[in-house]
Amino acid sequence: MKVSKLLVALFAGALSLAAYAQQPIVIKFSHVVAADTPKGKAAEMFAKKAGELTKGKVKVEVYANSTLYKDKEEMEALQLGAVQMLAPSLAKFGPLGVKEFEVFDLPFIFSDYDALRKVTNGPVGQKLLAKLEPKGIRGLAYWDNGFKSFSANSPIRTPADLKGKKMRIQSSKVLEEQMRSVGSIPQVMAFSEVYQALQTGVVDGTENPISNLYTQKMHEVQKHLTLTDHGYLGYAVIVNKKFWDGLPADVRGQLEEAMVQATRYANQIAKVENDNSLEAVKKSGKTTVYAPTKEERLAFKKAMLPVHQKMEGRVGKEVIQAVYKDTGFKPDGL
Repeated sequence: MKVSKLLVALFAGALSLAAYAQQPIVIKFSHVVAADTPKGKAAEMFAKKAGELTKGKVKVEVYANSTLYKDKEEMEALQLGAVQMLAPSLAKFGPLGVKEFEVFDLPFIFSDYDALRKVTNGPVGQKLLAKLEPKGIRGLAYWDNGFKSFSANSPIRTPADLKGKKMRIQSSKVLEEQMRSVGSIPQVMAFSEVYQALQTGVVDGTENPISNLYTQKMHEVQKHLTLTDHGYLGYAVIVNKKFWDGLPADVRGQLEEAMVQATRYANQIAKVENDNSLEAVKKSGKTTVYAPTKEERLAFKKAMLPVHQKMEGRVGKEVIQAVYKDTGFKPDGL
């Protein structure tokens, strides 16, 4: 009798272990923007591809729009293992202690997506991701959002039009210096709080790729938008290193392939999404959209370019020069 009970117990235990073994590995992927932005759509694409390529061994749960963690919370949550995957904007790594990432915040450093890709797909981009490893973070990919434009409740034609305005920025010393270079007052604020701050006049304006402006309905509380394309906003897809290294090698390989496919998709749709959002902003009739002349844009560039040299001590002169070399940027060529 005792033997049969033991056999039953062993059999039941084997069944429960088998059931446990069949449970999918869950990856919580948290981000702070809307689901219908380039990042939001790319996260959903990764979730889909991860499920397909691992044949259900992995389930990616995407939490959009700060529903799981806000800007200031998500990085710590990743390091603690409370969430496995994030795609924070590149500016978020400065406060983490990897200040070299703030090279991406330098105004006008990338003339277009081709110049940008030479950095993100090249040795400079990979060296930057490697700097996250000591923080317990593995960098997997760079995802585009787009180039930023200024918005406010009064027209912006020249750098002087931003003087004295309280402008919301991400937490970045480079962006603080950028705003000061045109006489505005930088206001660091979580992305989820920006709409209300604009609505109530806590801040006067902000800078965003158009898809962020539109999907967060900021255009409803900003009367003017000027297409300066003065800076780049992109993301690094990152995972908790301990979690990633602990995955079975075959599963990790399948997830890496899923990330390659999701990244290709992300960077294809980013410009399309921003172009579509721009048309939607125009059609809304709530915001006057202004395209600066070549001369007007050059005035912004001249006003902001000194930020590059001022930030050498923080970002690293070698990093800035390496980006210049890859992109062909010539600070003296204005």
